[in-house]
Amino acid sequence: MVGTFHGHAHNCQCQLKWHPMYIPGTGHTEGEGCEHVFSASNALALGTRHASSFHRHQAIEQHFAFWDMDKYAALMLKVVQTLVAELSVIQHELHLTDDDFPRFHEAEKRYFAELKELPHEERLKIRYVEMLDELVECQNEWNLARTTANNVRTRVVNDQIFITIFHARKHIDIAYAKLQNAETQVGHMELQLQIEERWAIGSEQYMRYKQEASMGKYRAALDELERLVVMRLFELSKMSLSGTGYKLRRQIGKALQHRSAAIRTAITRYNMQAQALNPPRPKIS
Repeated sequence: MVGTFHGHAHNCQCQLKWHPMYIPGTGHTEGEGCEHVFSASNALALGTRHASSFHRHQAIEQHFAFWDMDKYAALMLKVVQTLVAELSVIQHELHLTDDDFPRFHEAEKRYFAELKELPHEERLKIRYVEMLDELVECQNEWNLARTTANNVRTRVVNDQIFITIFHARKHIDIAYAKLQNAETQVGHMELQLQIEERWAIGSEQYMRYKQEASMGKYRAALDELERLVVMRLFELSKMSLSGTGYKLRRQIGKALQHRSAAIRTAITRYNMQAQALNPPRPKIS
């Protein structure tokens, strides 16, 4: 069993096998009982470091006696009853039974066990679709540059026309170079995939691999967001521990500020990729 504190540092397949949430009989135990005891008993060192042997043993014994009393007081049957009632509501709404949850667990483990990297040809086709999109963007940029250059004489005064023509020609040359490069890359990919007729935008093959590309970007954005949120939770829990020094608190505070900005960026990226799916996933804030 891997404790929940370290569990999210492992991949999903490992969590399905060894995370306490999926092991029968663990209940709400997170597997970090020793860490709970140590985090509370570490404060004893400040008072017992220079105490006599008798007072040291007395302080430790009283600490764990009160520790047991506090833990027994926190064991409320009402919490368990509430969780059971909530689970019953979920089962009724979704028409589930107790046998469905182990089946879902096994299905998820089987999915990750069979999940392999996409074949090389599939990855090339996904990249080919992305190249087609880039080619369309380059064509639009080149057409816009030509249109802008054709309107120079009618929209620019005479004393600025030469400078404007120079910049318009430069813009056309850059756009045309990008278009040629995109055409070359698409043609090279078509030779690799032995595609005789270029896929049309919106065709069945194009939409299939377009969806695959969007799903890949969505999963990458979701993984990055989960990683940042878990790191932030760990830093927040570390900041609230007794015995954390002032300098370490300042370092953690600065890290949290940077992490907050990174999480906002990750959320924006996730929402953008979620809306690109068909059907779109709900946004988060």
